[in-house]
Amino acid sequence: MQKLGEILMAAGLVGVPLLLFSIVSIALIGERIVFWYRVNYRQSQVVKTSLDLYRDEPALAIEKLQRYVDLPISRIFLGAIALEDGEPEEFALAIDGAIQAEIPVLKRFSNIFDTIIAIAPLLGLLGTVLGLIQSFNSLNLGDVGGTKTAGVTAGISEALVSTAFGLVVALFTLFFANMFRGFYLRQLALIQECSAQLELLHRRHLKRNREGIYATTQSR
Repeated sequence: MQKLGEILMAAGLVGVPLLLFSIVSIALIGERIVFWYRVNYRQSQVVKTSLDLYRDEPALAIEKLQRYVDLPISRIFLGAIALEDGEPEEFALAIDGAIQAEIPVLKRFSNIFDTIIAIAPLLGLLGTVLGLIQSFNSLNLGDVGGTKTAGVTAGISEALVSTAFGLVVALFTLFFANMFRGFYLRQLALIQECSAQLELLHRRHLKRNREGIYATTQSR
């Protein structure tokens, strides 16, 4: 804690907002890590099992998906399967609508991360400028080696520490933001692939049901 206080003192005016940005960034990164761990760890098996069940027993597939309704793809599948007797075009629209509803959940906090990545280095640069202004204001050529050189040293320290602080916050946030963006893109590809499989299964179910109804009508 003492070292953190020293860093904040050395960073000067911009130290407090940079500290707040770092706290917000760490908190949101922690939430996203938990979210993506839960999704990546459980989702593949849930999707595979649900598609296998839907092939023969749609009711069991719905029951399975409802147990994992906290997963985005489960909510997408449930939103589409609700149109059990819908036309293929309606089923496809239901899937597209459900996917669009889940995109904000998958991209949550991305705007905040982008804001921190953009502003943190600028705050560091502002600290650099303020530190240099302080140094020049304290500079007195007739007092070289005197008491006023302490102000010059403090100003240079503020300039360097604030720049480093801003870059560290931005780079730390950028690393995780890019990682989460990769997770999002892979998740979107998986959702589209599995949704296409679900559409094919729905078409087969619809065709089989209509053939069954037609056969029953003909037998009468």
